[in-house]
Amino acid sequence: MADLRVTTPVEARLNWDYEPQSDRIAVLYERAKQAQWNASTDIDWSTEVAFGSPLPDDSYFAMSAFAASPLARRGRPMWDTFRWELQSWMVSQFLHGEQGALVVAARLVEVMPDVESKYYAASQAADEARHVEAFSRYLREKVPEPYAISSPLRALLTDILSDERWDVTALGMQIMVEALAMAAFRLANSTFNDDLIKEITRLVARDEARHVSFGVLSLSGIYPEMTQAELADREDLVLEAASLMRRRFLLEDVWDRIEVPTAEGVDFAATHELMIKYRQAIFAKVISSLQHIGLLTGRVRDGLAKLDLLDFGVHRTRRADV
Repeated sequence: MADLRVTTPVEARLNWDYEPQSDRIAVLYERAKQAQWNASTDIDWSTEVAFGSPLPDDSYFAMSAFAASPLARRGRPMWDTFRWELQSWMVSQFLHGEQGALVVAARLVEVMPDVESKYYAASQAADEARHVEAFSRYLREKVPEPYAISSPLRALLTDILSDERWDVTALGMQIMVEALAMAAFRLANSTFNDDLIKEITRLVARDEARHVSFGVLSLSGIYPEMTQAELADREDLVLEAASLMRRRFLLEDVWDRIEVPTAEGVDFAATHELMIKYRQAIFAKVISSLQHIGLLTGRVRDGLAKLDLLDFGVHRTRRADV
């Protein structure tokens, strides 16, 4: 697939006021400095990955999902094939998304309005470079055939990078992409099949928690001050991003590779309770972050509900209309 190239005029901002502006961002920056890890030496790359090998049975819920899936007619080994390919696909998309996050963090250094935010964005750029390094090495050395970037993720990164407004870029990456990725990393112990990728995702999730916090701190308080038209633009981004990310998890690329008719596979992913619950679980952090920044409006809530993304948090997330 061709490189993604996005040309966007942005306003670089330099601020000569070096007095501390946000204690909370300063604390986050200190945590980032103290929590650096080295992808070359802090990960045991000698760990074997028996990609494609037989796997133990999943939970009763997961095995029931297999029985109801278009994979079942090809026998129990096909479930293991699917689980390995799903892991390959997810880690590949993590890699592509982390490169997008690297570019966004670099842009935030340029466009953020205060020096402390520039400090933190620079530390995040270093984190994202390390994540790209770790995921790319895992895929290169341990996985026979990684996946290209999915069409929905490519479209989402294009949307995020095409906008010249810093808060829109931060909203798209820090809140929508990073919060979802963090949740997926934290579920790695139950969704992935080897110790090496579980250790990588554990380390990456630790960084991502700071990135999401930075997004929440940076964006808190600005949306209630916007006009209705300005707010509607941000709601549009949230709903379009949610739609694209949901479409990613219909797994068209995986069904194609394992030769399951795409329509059957997509229908299973869209409608089976296990697949719906997984999407709701990883979107719960996105929903929580939207609430914290004042962007879980009635319109956003309704749109997420229509996408079957809201039920997981509906009883735990306070309504936050603005």
